[in-house]
Amino acid sequence: MIKKIQEKFALTPLGAKNLVKACLSCTISYLILAMSIGVLYYFCIDYIIPCLNGYNVEISIPLYIAEFVIVALLIYIAHYIQYNMTFYNTYIESARLRVSLAEHLRKIPLSFFGQRDISDLTTTILGDVTYMEQALSHFIPEFTGSIISTTLLSLSMLFFDIRMALAAIWCVPVSFLLVYLSRNHLYKMNLEYNKKQLHRASMIQEGIESIRDLKANRFDLQYLKEVDDSIDVAEKQQIKNELLNALFVVSAQLVLKLGIVTVVIAGIYLLMGNEITFSTFLLFLIVASRLYDPLNGTLQNLAAIMSCKPKVDRLNEINHYAIQEGKEEFTPQNYDIEFKNVTFGYEKDKKIIKNVSFLAKQGEITALIGESGGGKSTCAKLAARFWDIEQGEIDVGGVNIQTIYPETLLSQYAIIFQDVVLFNSSIMDNIRIGKKDATDEEVLQAAKLAYCDEFVKELSEGYQTVIGENGAKLSGGQRQRISIARAILKDAPIILMDEATASLDAESETYVQKALSKLIKNKTVIVIAHRMRTIANADHIIVLKDGQIVEEGSPHELIKMNGIYKHMSELQNMSQTWQL
Repeated sequence: MIKKIQEKFALTPLGAKNLVKACLSCTISYLILAMSIGVLYYFCIDYIIPCLNGYNVEISIPLYIAEFVIVALLIYIAHYIQYNMTFYNTYIESARLRVSLAEHLRKIPLSFFGQRDISDLTTTILGDVTYMEQALSHFIPEFTGSIISTTLLSLSMLFFDIRMALAAIWCVPVSFLLVYLSRNHLYKMNLEYNKKQLHRASMIQEGIESIRDLKANRFDLQYLKEVDDSIDVAEKQQIKNELLNALFVVSAQLVLKLGIVTVVIAGIYLLMGNEITFSTFLLFLIVASRLYDPLNGTLQNLAAIMSCKPKVDRLNEINHYAIQEGKEEFTPQNYDIEFKNVTFGYEKDKKIIKNVSFLAKQGEITALIGESGGGKSTCAKLAARFWDIEQGEIDVGGVNIQTIYPETLLSQYAIIFQDVVLFNSSIMDNIRIGKKDATDEEVLQAAKLAYCDEFVKELSEGYQTVIGENGAKLSGGQRQRISIARAILKDAPIILMDEATASLDAESETYVQKALSKLIKNKTVIVIAHRMRTIANADHIIVLKDGQIVEEGSPHELIKMNGIYKHMSELQNMSQTWQL
C-alpha cells in the first residue's frame, strides 16, 4: 500500500507513511468532533425537550458541562496531533522531496536536460512541489478523514432508522459522483494550463536572458507584447479551469444541500404517521447539520486532488528517469581514451556521430576539427559520459566508462568548454571549484598560470571581487581564463577543451597556451578548435564531417593528404590578410 501511495502522489517512502498517519489523524479528529453531536443529542433529550413540554426535569448540569469540557479537550488534542501529522510532516516532506528530486537530477544523464526546458524543471521543482505540499497538508488528509468518518457516521445512522438514514445520505454518493465524472475534463484542462504556463515562464526567462540582444535590435517592445499575450493566454486558460471546476463542484454542493430537505420532509412524514419519535427526528436533524457542511469542503478537496495528477505525472517523470550508475572504484591501466565504433544521436532518428573509432593517447594532444555540427563537441561530451552511447564502447585505460559511476569518472577530468559557467561569488571561490580543499596559495598560483592577474589587479577588491551571475561583470576572455585556472588547479589526468581559447585575444591566447603546455605534460588531452593556430602543436588530428572521421593523422601528414585539413588551413591563412 505504501508503494502505491508513493507512486500515486510522487512521495518519498517516509512521506507515504506520514500521509497514512495524517489521514488517520484527520479521521480520528472528525470522529471526535462527532462525539459532540452525541453529547448535544442526549442533553436535548434529557433536559431541553422535557422543559419545552412543561416537565420539571432535574439533571446534573455539571455532568454535561464536564462532558462538553472532556470532548473539547479531546478535540484540542486531536487537532494538535492532526496539525503535526499533516502540516509539520508535510513541510518536512516538501523539503525532502525537493532534495530527492535534486539528488536524482544529479544522477541522470545530461540527455534529459536537453529534452526539458530549464523553466520547465524550475516549475516542477518549485511550483509542482508547492502544489503537492498543499495537497498533502489540506486536500488529501481532510478528504480521506472526511470520507471515512462520514461512512462510519452513515453506518451508525442505519442502526437508528434505515429510512431516515437513506433520506440523509442519498445525496452524498450522488454529489461525489458528479465531481468524479469531471476528472477527465479537469485532467485535460490542467494539462493545457500547464503547457501554457510553461510557455509563459519560458518567454519571461528568455526575455530576461536576452534583454541586451532584444534592445540592440529594437525588438524589446515586440517581445514584451508577445510575453503579454502569453500571460493573457495562460490567464484565460486558468479562468476556464476554474469555471469548469466550479460547474461540477457547485452542482454537487447543490445536490448535497438537498439532503437536509429530504431529512425534514421524510422526518415530518414519518413523525406524523407515528413511525418515529421526535427524539429520532431531532437526532437526524442534528446529524444532518453536522454532516453536510464539512462535505462541501470535501467536494472541493476531491476536485483539487484530481487536479494533482498532471503535477504528479511531471514529478514521476523525473523520479522514474533512469540514472547513470557504475562502480565507484576506478583503476585504469593508463588514461588513454579509445572510441570503438561509437554511434550516438540526441534524437533516435538523427545520429550525430556514426561508427567513430579513434585513440587519444596519454601524453599526447588529440585535436578534433571539422565543420560545425560535425560531432566534435559531442565526442568530447561522450568521452566524459555526459551522455550514454547507443552503440560501441568508450574506454579509459581499458575500462568501459559506462561501468564507472559518473562522479568518480569526472574526478579524473578537467573540462574547459566554450560556454563558461561561473557563479555569483568571488573570483577566488570560482577558481576554487576546481579543488575544494585548495589553499589560497594554490588558487593564486593557478590564477597566475592562467594569466588572471592581468585583469584581477585592476579590480578594486582583487580576487575577492564578486563577479555577478555567471560572471556578468567580466568580459568573455576574462571568464574563460577563470575557467582555465580551475582546470589548472584541479590538475586532472584527462583534459577536455572545447574552443577553450576562442574568447581570448591573440596575446592572451599565447600566454594561456604556454600555461597549458606545462599543465598537459603526461596527460590525455582532447582539444576541439576551429583556429588552426590552436592545434598547430597537436600530436594527432581527427577531422570529422557529418559525424564520421574523414581524415586522421599528424598536422604534417594531413597537409600532404591535400584534403579538408589543408583546405581549412589555407582559408584561415587567407583570412588573416582580409581588410575592411
